[in-house]
Amino acid sequence: MTAEHQRLAANASKPVPLEKWGPYVSERQWGTVREDYSPYGDAWNYFPFDHAHCRAYKWGEDGLAGISDIQQNLCFAVALWNGKDPILKERLFGLKNGEGNHGEDVKELYYYLDNLPTHYYMEYLYKYPQQAFPYDLLRQENRKRSRQEVEYELLDTGLFDNNQYFDVQVTYAKRNSQDVFIRIDITNRYNKAADITVLPTLWFYNRQSNQKLAEPPMISAVDKTSVKATHKRLGEYYLYFQHANDALFTNNVTNTEIVQGIPNEDLFTKDAFHQAIINGSNIQELRRKKSGTKFSPVYKMRIAAGDTQTIYCRLCNEPQKQPFAEGFEYLFTIRKEEADEYYADILPKGMDKDMALIQRQAIAGLLWSKQYYHFDVERWLNTSDGITPVSQGKKTGRNHEWSHLKNQDIISMPDKWEYPWYAAWDLAFQCISMAVADPTFAKHQLLLLMREWYMKPDGQLPAYEWNFSDVNPPVHAWAAMQVYEIEKKQKGGVGDIIFLKKAFQKLLLNFTWWINRKDPNGNNIFEGGFLGLDNIGVFNRSYHFLNEVELEQADGTSWMGTYALDMMDMALEIAVHDPSFEDTATKFFEHFVLIAESLNEHHLWNEEDKFYYDVLVRKGADNLPLRIKSIVGLTSLYAVSTIDKKKFEKLKDFSKRYKWFERYRLQNKKFWPNEKSEDGKQILLSLVPKDKLVHLLRYLLDEAEFLSPGGIRALSKYHEEHPYSLTIDGNSYTIRYDPGDSTSDIFGGNSNWRGPVWIPINYLIIQSLRKYGEFYGESIQVEYPTGSGVQLNLCQVADELTGRVISLFHKDKDGSRRYNGEYSWFYQRPENEQLVLFYEYFNGDNGRGLGAAHQTGWTALVAELISEYGNKPEKCAPHLLPETNTKSDAILKA
Repeated sequence: MTAEHQRLAANASKPVPLEKWGPYVSERQWGTVREDYSPYGDAWNYFPFDHAHCRAYKWGEDGLAGISDIQQNLCFAVALWNGKDPILKERLFGLKNGEGNHGEDVKELYYYLDNLPTHYYMEYLYKYPQQAFPYDLLRQENRKRSRQEVEYELLDTGLFDNNQYFDVQVTYAKRNSQDVFIRIDITNRYNKAADITVLPTLWFYNRQSNQKLAEPPMISAVDKTSVKATHKRLGEYYLYFQHANDALFTNNVTNTEIVQGIPNEDLFTKDAFHQAIINGSNIQELRRKKSGTKFSPVYKMRIAAGDTQTIYCRLCNEPQKQPFAEGFEYLFTIRKEEADEYYADILPKGMDKDMALIQRQAIAGLLWSKQYYHFDVERWLNTSDGITPVSQGKKTGRNHEWSHLKNQDIISMPDKWEYPWYAAWDLAFQCISMAVADPTFAKHQLLLLMREWYMKPDGQLPAYEWNFSDVNPPVHAWAAMQVYEIEKKQKGGVGDIIFLKKAFQKLLLNFTWWINRKDPNGNNIFEGGFLGLDNIGVFNRSYHFLNEVELEQADGTSWMGTYALDMMDMALEIAVHDPSFEDTATKFFEHFVLIAESLNEHHLWNEEDKFYYDVLVRKGADNLPLRIKSIVGLTSLYAVSTIDKKKFEKLKDFSKRYKWFERYRLQNKKFWPNEKSEDGKQILLSLVPKDKLVHLLRYLLDEAEFLSPGGIRALSKYHEEHPYSLTIDGNSYTIRYDPGDSTSDIFGGNSNWRGPVWIPINYLIIQSLRKYGEFYGESIQVEYPTGSGVQLNLCQVADELTGRVISLFHKDKDGSRRYNGEYSWFYQRPENEQLVLFYEYFNGDNGRGLGAAHQTGWTALVAELISEYGNKPEKCAPHLLPETNTKSDAILKA
């Protein structure tokens, strides 16, 4: 057992299986719903970036490469100044919604290099220009670009063309859970000496409950190289630092003069360091102050060309006579070796080095993206932030029906800048990759979202803070089984049945909510509206039409079929250990059959096109199929499972009921979705009958439709030349294939399901095809790609699709990663060639990374795909070239 595994085993016994200190600080708190106290619900404008340095937050903190305790009482992060910027670089900059031509977007270069689940070792890299940071230029250029143009990025400004920047690498190494050593390495990449000011910053979260403490939190000077932070609940902590040019104190409170035009009580406000360092204002007063709620030693450095200078700090809960005793640096080496040992143990052996790097950085990004999330909706609705009075509009506005929601937890975020809030189905995908590194935390996260302070009393799960009532696809039963199986494999076949039972019981409530709320006609055809897919439809699918029009959704129905099947799988697994779950498994099996019947026997399957479509049901008129070829029609592929004969033999009641139901339906010529294997040892349960499966695969594997060089597109390329249009209630709507960033402003235009490749969708499709392939074997072979004349079985197709997805990340023969697109020149430099990003989605034509650049959440699934793919890097190679086409000899050989 590695040292990290020993620490994880100790944490697993805790009620909350987490370390006291970790990377729990957000990378953007401004512009969030939590900080929006306006009556009109415009979070981006109510708390803009320009206020972030001088206005105290109400619900959390943000910082650069930051850490905090588990309740975020005390935070540490790094601030920088290049001698030219108008503000200190304390947090990451990005465009708010409305400033970007494709919605909000972070405009920085930063990377999660390494991390352990217990955070005993962490590495973070930030690239800081030596010229003035181009805040205004990035805003102006993006604002004037149309939706048809690409975004203007930091690398487009020219500031990095000649390496005129600093690499700032922050490394954390713990001696124990409450003793953290910090190393800040600043490397000058330019060919001339350059100046930089570095402020390692310690501060207290300005939380409301602090005001109730008899003794308010305080950071006080001890001597020239240490301070003591005292908090009634947290206890005492000491920050030790090497000799600095200055040591400054202020308070983490709002500069009311700037924000509200009200004179400050004193000069010790949140932004006092900005004024002191940049303008020299009040610096003597800050030097004389010996306590406050925010503190920084100040290091002014001149770094020669190509050189590196290092700053060490130490944050611990006990006083130290020699905080930096001789040889203390060796702790970083020890923890790095422990990290290497840990990943060598959990990742596949003999892996191609670049694939191993991709896997490790994917997991590192997940671990860095844990965030303290604090939000009490009832208090938020009924109190003021001290700037805007409570309004009736806010009380009846966004999320007012979620007053029970009281969150104060460490949660795995999709992205700590672009999405610094949890999203229900994102979290489910994240937990699968998280389970490889820390299955206990993955299980905790899945169960957390189902707890009573998250789940609504009626069983609805919260979607995301912009609208908790939006509906995400119900993937939690599937994710719970995935996490269960991953841990079961790690533990030599012993699964956590208690976890499955806990999840199952709460998911019963959620399943019932879906049945009661999203099947209004009681015919097992479901709605759902949004379903997490933003602009996948020709119109906003959450829109309620006039004139008694209903949208019956192919994907809503398919998701529910998948949900029923996943619940059956869970119940069967539990029933092997606890027979009382056997009849519940039967319930979900029969419900699955009824949903499969509705999907296939009603109007969602279009016999002319051989495809599943959403349908508008109009009173007094014919039903209108929305003939859009998208993943809406392919979602049906996800619902596939097999039951082997051995399990039937163990579960007598289930077996008896199954056989009766089968006889009854077949004798009465009713739809029956199941097939027996030729040897009779397995039964396949699938929403898609064999003949329809073959039809769908023709579309799926056609490069003129869904198949791209980097995986499966969300919308068929067919709609590039054949856009789909319709008119409803006098409004005209059109959808066309967009391979890149969204050209639609639905949901702010900041994500696009109309053509790009999304990793979680590919992951689901690949998993499903592998299950089909294992059942059908050579009895189903399809053309891959469609029209090539090459016949493959479905397991081989799953391998091929996996290779295409991996090719987005894996280096080609020229050392380029496809997702870097036109920025490959930067990432082929020696100092950058091992930096891997995990974009939200990828261009459907050329594989360029799009959306959130660091959304390691669901994109981290590529690490799981690499594990399944094995040590076969040569399979990626044929798909790395953008000009790859259907007839390519390289593809056929692969």
